[in-house]
Amino acid sequence: MRPYETMIIFDTEHDEAAVQAVLTTAGDIVRSHGGNPGSVHRWGKRTLAYEVNHKSEGYYVVFEFTAEPTVTSELDRMLSLADEVLRHKVIRLPDRAGGTALPDAAAPAPAKRTAPAESEVPAPVGEPG
Repeated sequence: MRPYETMIIFDTEHDEAAVQAVLTTAGDIVRSHGGNPGSVHRWGKRTLAYEVNHKSEGYYVVFEFTAEPTVTSELDRMLSLADEVLRHKVIRLPDRAGGTALPDAAAPAPAKRTAPAESEVPAPVGEPG
């Protein structure tokens, strides 16, 4: 399972119930494929950097989840078809950010450096080797 984050920009013309319905559906998709929906951060209404579908404002939401990579394509498809969504982007987070990294005890130990064999040591300059 890998950690992901999805930034979703909703059309401000739709009410809170429509936004919640899309987020519930996204969580259901993640759960149905064996993933774990995480936190939902609502950033609220913000001005867009440029107009999208003749809209200058959007309602921003960040949805975090952990799942297998195949889930992202289904989630991407659902968000592309939702009329309430202006734009979305699914991003894979680094493993340490999502809390899925191996504990330090299970991490492989760094390789120890050993002295090179005499055949590997270069001869000093000016001496025959």
